[in-house]
Amino acid sequence: MGEYAQHRRGETVVEREQDEWGYDALPEGESPEDWAPTGIDVTIPSVARVYDAILGGKNNFAVDRRIADEALANLSNEGAWHNRHILARGVRYLAARGIDQFVDLGSGLPTVQNTHEVAQEVNPDAAVVYVDNDPIVLAHGRALLADNSRTRVVTADLRDPADVLARPELRELIDFTRPVGLLLVAVLHHLADDEDPAGVVRAYRDALPPGSYIFITHFCDSTPEGRALEKIFLTQLGSGRFRPLKEIESYFDGLELVDPGVVLLPLWHPDEPVTRPLTPEGHLSVGGIGRLPD
Repeated sequence: MGEYAQHRRGETVVEREQDEWGYDALPEGESPEDWAPTGIDVTIPSVARVYDAILGGKNNFAVDRRIADEALANLSNEGAWHNRHILARGVRYLAARGIDQFVDLGSGLPTVQNTHEVAQEVNPDAAVVYVDNDPIVLAHGRALLADNSRTRVVTADLRDPADVLARPELRELIDFTRPVGLLLVAVLHHLADDEDPAGVVRAYRDALPPGSYIFITHFCDSTPEGRALEKIFLTQLGSGRFRPLKEIESYFDGLELVDPGVVLLPLWHPDEPVTRPLTPEGHLSVGGIGRLPD
């Protein structure tokens, strides 16, 4: 994983190398909990921070690391990295097809190959808006993006599409008369059934102009390992549903699916041919991209 460590099954969470953001340079003897933003209860886990811990990051608290350790007791963090890698591949795919404005919903904490970095590597003028409601995500994102006029972070809840899409700070960068790339990567599985994830996707779809794309990845209920992980997430986090493939495919209703459709993450436009059988971690999530017809 380059400069970022990937740990093997059964190991505890490893730490990422020092970055220019986050809790990497705390005074000796102090912990992230000592520097938590006002109003953050460090005893309550956060989806974004648990994901950061699984990836080997430092922007998390002890309560998040305990859940990460439990999730990784019998699996490596390869599954989380598959989501990071498909994010980069998907953004490059869209940018190569002329998409130059992106809305990344439930974006989580910054790590490697963030949406704006990938998009702006292809097109320096690409506009990217991150949407999240986690205060720590917002603090780190805004610090990281302070000097980037084509990228911003918006405080909003993706479950309320009308509110998200009406935000002035989003509309200052995103022109909804032109095609948009809308990202729902590794986030819809944290919506409960009664929060109607399909309806949420539909509301965003109906607000997008023709030629736009929606990019989704989601935990898939297809393996014993996935069902065991789902139990951990639902018990410890209160979210993290592993849904059937058919249900996930239904989120793309009204869209033209890009080949090869909704598939296991390592199989979606891999950078290199996949010549070996996938590990259990490679079977945890599926993803795909759909295009809104002209």
